[in-house]
Amino acid sequence: MKKYEPPFKARNDFDSRYELWSEKEIEIDGRKRKEIYFAGLIIQSSYVGFYFMPVYTDTSLKEVFGPELLSTLKGKTCFHIKTLDKKLLSQIKKSLDIGFKLYKKRGWV
Repeated sequence: MKKYEPPFKARNDFDSRYELWSEKEIEIDGRKRKEIYFAGLIIQSSYVGFYFMPVYTDTSLKEVFGPELLSTLKGKTCFHIKTLDKKLLSQIKKSLDIGFKLYKKRGWV
């Protein structure tokens, strides 16, 4: 995720938590915002939580997730990764890239 910093700004950049935010003033559904969350990681005792917010803005993004990544989805945007392999890592990287392009296209980055 570090490759997206900048243009995103890292917040809570600790060993157990990492978040990427866009600090650009934007408007979503008529509401002005000074920032928008992109993605994050939280290390828990039995898994790593991967939070991917672009899904909230475009639910069709779920269609690009492979079955391995989808099997770790808990809720709408949180994935519980218990074992990371090359295939799963590749799907996460692809998702981040697609999400970044979506934010960029919408002018949020």
